[in-house]
Amino acid sequence: MAEPRKILTLNAIAAVGLQRFPKDRYSVGGDIAAPDAILVRSHDMHKMDIPASVKAIGRAGAGTNNIPVEKMNRRGAPVFNAPGANANAVKELVIAALLISARNLMPAVRFVDALTGDDHALHKLVEDGKKQFAGIELPGRTLGVIGLGKIGSLVADAAIKLGMDVLGYDPEITVDAAWSLPAQVRKAHSIEEVLKAADFVTLHVPLVNATRNLINAQRAHLLHKGAVLLNFSRDGIVDNAAVLEALAAKRLRVYVCDFPAQQLIGHPQVVALPHLGASTREAEDNCAVMVADQVRDFLEHGTIRNAVNFADAVMPRESDFRVAIANANVPNMVGQISTAMARAGLNIHNMLNKSRGEMAYTLVDVDSAVPDALIAELSAIGGVLAVRYLPAN
Repeated sequence: MAEPRKILTLNAIAAVGLQRFPKDRYSVGGDIAAPDAILVRSHDMHKMDIPASVKAIGRAGAGTNNIPVEKMNRRGAPVFNAPGANANAVKELVIAALLISARNLMPAVRFVDALTGDDHALHKLVEDGKKQFAGIELPGRTLGVIGLGKIGSLVADAAIKLGMDVLGYDPEITVDAAWSLPAQVRKAHSIEEVLKAADFVTLHVPLVNATRNLINAQRAHLLHKGAVLLNFSRDGIVDNAAVLEALAAKRLRVYVCDFPAQQLIGHPQVVALPHLGASTREAEDNCAVMVADQVRDFLEHGTIRNAVNFADAVMPRESDFRVAIANANVPNMVGQISTAMARAGLNIHNMLNKSRGEMAYTLVDVDSAVPDALIAELSAIGGVLAVRYLPAN
């Protein structure tokens, strides 16, 4: 019987996810040596000495900024995440933020918390003070949604049901996201168009070089007076100094975010939450199950779904003998792989080759067992990063 595969957990991963690894075939825990894969939530792995045995990393969430993706690229190891698994949780928090900001609820709560006196005195203070917290209603207001993936689409749909007009912008929207987007969403052609038109702006983009400080001083100047900015995406998407300047100039009325910073804490027009976006039992369960299934499918069958550094590669098994090869995306790689297999006397039953950026990945099903010598030969091909032989269990 084959040795159990080993999964190292760097954070508390929901039990319902860990249960996806059969106990007779997997060893899972926080003190695993030489793991085949790592499951992580928020643990910063950049300074970690990641064991050479690690073939994949699974992030039980969407963002992978805490994972050294480039380092894993050099090993030919996919980094999986769970896009959309926490989407409903984030959507609900964004809708709460819309209501909190529209009705000035946080300043009102702070006002009440500071009151003193008996009930008669409190009643008078409340009646005298409540006028300063008069808010607005959402129907007829314009919500600008920047980023129309799963979360952005759900937020847009919920806002429309609340009677809002929705203006959306996403230059890289996927076909699936476009199909799920409500027809009532008006398409903007630029971020600037959204900022100029919206009463509320919500951000739902990943943190990459192109989106760092997406809302900067120049773009903050485009907000019309009294606008509200919501950031439940990533900390670095918004330049906090630009936000403070916009608040002082009254172009921005309220900034609501999920990322506290020293500059923001205590500001009367800022609502900073302690990174609650995915903090629901349901979201944590969904993320754990999704990423556990992806990691297990990769380890057992070489399948790649939702990796941030590889294209999806899904090929149903048609043989008990499968080889998975990760390599640099360079010419003639498939030809070299096929030639090596032919020399070894193996008949290729089915083959799939996918590439994404600098990374490529090939799955090959053959009709008979693969000798160790062929695995060594494939591994020696220039540009090949990792080779795994995956006979059926």
